[in-house]
Amino acid sequence: MKPDAASLTRLRAVVDASGWLDDPAAMAPYLAESRGRLHGEALAVARPRTTAEVAALVAICHEQRIGVVPQGGNTGRCGGGVPAAGQLVIALERLNRIRAVDAAGDTITVEAGCILADVQAAARAAGRLLALSLGAEGSCRIGGNLATNAGGLNVLRYGMAREQCLGLEVVLADGRVWDGLRRLRKDNTGYDLRDLFIGSEGTLGLITAAVLKLQPLPRAQATALLVPASLAAVPALLARARSYGDGGPSRFELLPRLALDTACRHLPGCRAPFEPLPQWMLLAGFDGRDPRVQAEVEALLAAALEAGEIVDAVLAQSGAQADALWRLREAIVEAQPLLGPSLKHDLAVAVADLPAFVEQACAALAAELPGVRPYVFGHAGDGNLHFNLSPPPDMAPAAFLDAGPRLRELLHGLVAGFGGSFAAEHGIGRIKTGEMARWKSPVELELMRRVKAALDPEGILNPGKVLPPPA
Repeated sequence: MKPDAASLTRLRAVVDASGWLDDPAAMAPYLAESRGRLHGEALAVARPRTTAEVAALVAICHEQRIGVVPQGGNTGRCGGGVPAAGQLVIALERLNRIRAVDAAGDTITVEAGCILADVQAAARAAGRLLALSLGAEGSCRIGGNLATNAGGLNVLRYGMAREQCLGLEVVLADGRVWDGLRRLRKDNTGYDLRDLFIGSEGTLGLITAAVLKLQPLPRAQATALLVPASLAAVPALLARARSYGDGGPSRFELLPRLALDTACRHLPGCRAPFEPLPQWMLLAGFDGRDPRVQAEVEALLAAALEAGEIVDAVLAQSGAQADALWRLREAIVEAQPLLGPSLKHDLAVAVADLPAFVEQACAALAAELPGVRPYVFGHAGDGNLHFNLSPPPDMAPAAFLDAGPRLRELLHGLVAGFGGSFAAEHGIGRIKTGEMARWKSPVELELMRRVKAALDPEGILNPGKVLPPPA
């Protein structure tokens, strides 16, 4: 419903002058998702500075049945932060205080608007590591990381955002505040409310602060680029790698020939260490508390070579060489637009199923659209692949994009057959609610709807996101 003038005045009065945006030009950055494919409208953008201000805004919206769309860094890929006409964007960017660092207890308490890289830096200054690491860490914010249960590069060793969070502070749909900012590793006092809100994309409550786990800083690191004997060798190679390098790899990334060739031909700072390029490569990173981690990884490479799991490898001998190898991982993301428009899919299967899934998917795609170029890369260590597609070289961009729905259905059908996920780390947002209706069981959807109805009976929190409308 459209708020009356008095309610609008009340909302505006909650925040200071710079905390209320209703000029179209000032609002524009908050109305589109990061890739610019989805654009929305909004009643206004509120930029509160405190949890109390967030609570006051939400309470008024609950009373007046105004939809609330929370935003962090607005770096999402699924339209979860895109508002619709008449809704209020609550941008949490000014809730950016680091409230406490407990190095002895390995925790850091931060507000939702803190940029991930800033929290990493604060942890590092205290001699600790915040292991959550994402490509967008210079602009994404902790509230959004937790609301989407972000993954990233270090999931293999340290887990998703969920595993790196101990406690939350959350503004509920009626404006009340749940203070769950606990620093406890053990707390079995009933249902785990924290886990309800993590990954809910702002549909159950607005995360305003969090207690995050910290780790000891690595004393040594090692980076290796491996050439597996085949894709089928990857699961065994990963299993072997877990026994080396002072706790196993923290990063285990799959790189395809197509992506690396494109990056090395077009982008500065990219040089492939193999000639000719193999079909698949694996970039592995090890964090060690023991300086002998480099020797451990050398032993891993020797054992894997003897077992026939790899046919070649490069082990970085310096920080500069390690940076050059990780530059390849960054560059393949930058390079894909050079091949034309892309169709992006964020899929996950069990690691043991990864080779069969990739081979079956590539064969099915080639039969469905001859010449299509699978641009498959990502987190092989946890089974999460960015199964992106680039068009055949002679295909018109519009025709390729028109083929998107049937190619998506093919891939999502295959991943379902493997017991996998069509939304591994990017979430559902607005663009995948139809896939929820198609691939989630009726029982799962019913349970989710019951939770939503219990926590947000008026349906004001991030309307139209995550859950599809009832059939």
